Amino acid sequence: MKKQKRGIKALFIITAILLIFVALYFGLYIYAKITPKLAIDGANGYYLYDNKEKLYTGTASEDWISLNEISPNLINATISIEDKNFYNHKGFDFLRIIKALFINVKEGETLQGASTITQQYTKNLFLDFDKTWERKIKEAWLTIRLEAHYKKDDILEGYLNTINYGGIFGIENASKYYFGKSSKDLTLAEASMLAGIPKNPNKYSPLTNQTEAKARQKIILNSMVENKYITSEEASKAYNTSLVYKSEEEKDTLKMMRYYQDAVMDELEKIDSIPASFLDTGGLKIYTNLDTNAQKILEESANKNITNKNIQLAGVVMDPKTGKVLALTGGRDYNKSQYNRATTATRQVGSTIKPFLYYSALENGFTPSTTFTSEKTTFTFEGNKTYTPKNYNNEYPKSPISMAAAIAYSDNIYAVKTHLFLGENNLVNMLKRVGINKKVDELPSLALGAEEINMMEMMTGYSTLANEGNKIKPFFISKVTDMKGNVLYEYEPSPENVLNKNTVYILNELLTTTYAKEFVDYNIPTCYNISPKMTKKYAIKSGTTDTDNLIFGYNKDLLVGLWTGYDDNKAVNNTDSSNIKNTWVDIMENYLKDKEDNWYETPNNVVGVAIDPISGKVASNENKAKVLYYIKGTEPTSNKYALDDIIPTVKTE
Repeated sequence: MKKQKRGIKALFIITAILLIFVALYFGLYIYAKITPKLAIDGANGYYLYDNKEKLYTGTASEDWISLNEISPNLINATISIEDKNFYNHKGFDFLRIIKALFINVKEGETLQGASTITQQYTKNLFLDFDKTWERKIKEAWLTIRLEAHYKKDDILEGYLNTINYGGIFGIENASKYYFGKSSKDLTLAEASMLAGIPKNPNKYSPLTNQTEAKARQKIILNSMVENKYITSEEASKAYNTSLVYKSEEEKDTLKMMRYYQDAVMDELEKIDSIPASFLDTGGLKIYTNLDTNAQKILEESANKNITNKNIQLAGVVMDPKTGKVLALTGGRDYNKSQYNRATTATRQVGSTIKPFLYYSALENGFTPSTTFTSEKTTFTFEGNKTYTPKNYNNEYPKSPISMAAAIAYSDNIYAVKTHLFLGENNLVNMLKRVGINKKVDELPSLALGAEEINMMEMMTGYSTLANEGNKIKPFFISKVTDMKGNVLYEYEPSPENVLNKNTVYILNELLTTTYAKEFVDYNIPTCYNISPKMTKKYAIKSGTTDTDNLIFGYNKDLLVGLWTGYDDNKAVNNTDSSNIKNTWVDIMENYLKDKEDNWYETPNNVVGVAIDPISGKVASNENKAKVLYYIKGTEPTSNKYALDDIIPTVKTE
């Protein structure tokens, strides 16, 4: 009874407000008639070009398809489910608004919407989907202007040419993508399936969720029966028709490229010089850094090596000199999941954080020969708190090892000792310095990458190492113009020198130990298994947690970062770790196969010395020697430089 009274009271208030709005609307409608006509033909089209200025995708077909070339099945299905009174209102369906508001107020939650096709089309004329009152007022005014200047068929035509069908924009593109045919040839079964996608592309795409898509198709067919477009028999026949999708028949080798497209659009929304409304530009031409060859290599390498079809993937291929993102994936298959794990997710980065720790150590007096004892260790802190990290597979030499060996084997005891020796705030500050802005805590476990960081931030940090100490921002868009070619935005690189070139060179050389045969000893270097595939010199660091596998590696020409894991944080295994490393090396080798080995020049203030890999002493056996690099004057004699006794908070078990 209380709910009923609340509903009646709400109905009176809503009706009164709407009567005022209706009066205001018709006044504005008359005024809109004398305003300039909006140019909407293709107005919200944006076209994406690769790094060779070749068009590779867009929100609308380059050839705008007229309404009379679209199947009546699709038109009727769309009107029936989206806006059955489309041809009878002037942009706003007031009776539908009253009904929706009454139900929502009565039930105390949003159960029904009331936007018309004209309103939805108006939203598509904006670059983003802000929900501010200012934006809503602009949308309402544009809705009135569209209705004042255009026939209903023109509005419906624009809507169908621009609506999102699961990452495919426009009905002609969607029809060809899903069914391999023009939209004029869509059957009732096909049309009713496609008409269901725009409400929620992630949920209702038949390629993503067949069960939900079929349920949505049934609702649409029933609405078509209610609105007398089809008979019950026709609806039943269409529902029971088995549909065959083109994308399932043909192997799509670039199932991951639309993650790149989404990343481009995210970056576009952040560019202040781009007008919020497409009506101000007539559409946009967006020139991106996409290298379709790099994208193809990324996808083929992942599909070849990552044999576990259930595990997810994030990968970025980048030019470390410029910051240009050449290829990207945020998952295994965009059709099945549009969540972009490369740009959005944060995951534990494991040992891939260690190069930043060791750069800081080198900057603070360590050398590649500096040793700590690696053995089972419990670290004791104030308040009797303890921390007991473990090495992978519980491998410990139980003796002093050099920094070079610690990097080669990704020794966790050495890393934590270094972290505590430097001070826990040191690594926090170093991460900020190289462009990793995620707020992280000053904890002993930070040295082992226990904090969650986004892939793109890690790429920023690694590009600083790959670019010899110059911090650059990864970016997707090089230039944006309007449809007439007027430049609205052009990226201007602004590299910032944040690290010492000499020290970066020493660290980059140390990161080659992860696959060096000289370090095959009591343990095996972490990336040794992929060394037979390498024809060039790379700096590499891999990382593994219980739930994540990562690898970052580079030379002067290319930086590649990869992550694999599960969205539900299920445990990963050794095979997953091996697969991601093979994916990485295949990407590097295939992309650089026609280029010379482009390693860094040794700075004048740096000297190479043949070193015993484990002890860090000057090598006495040339068959067991690795050339490591030092700032002149810090290269070792036969004496080691041990720091174990300097850390009072360490207690050995």
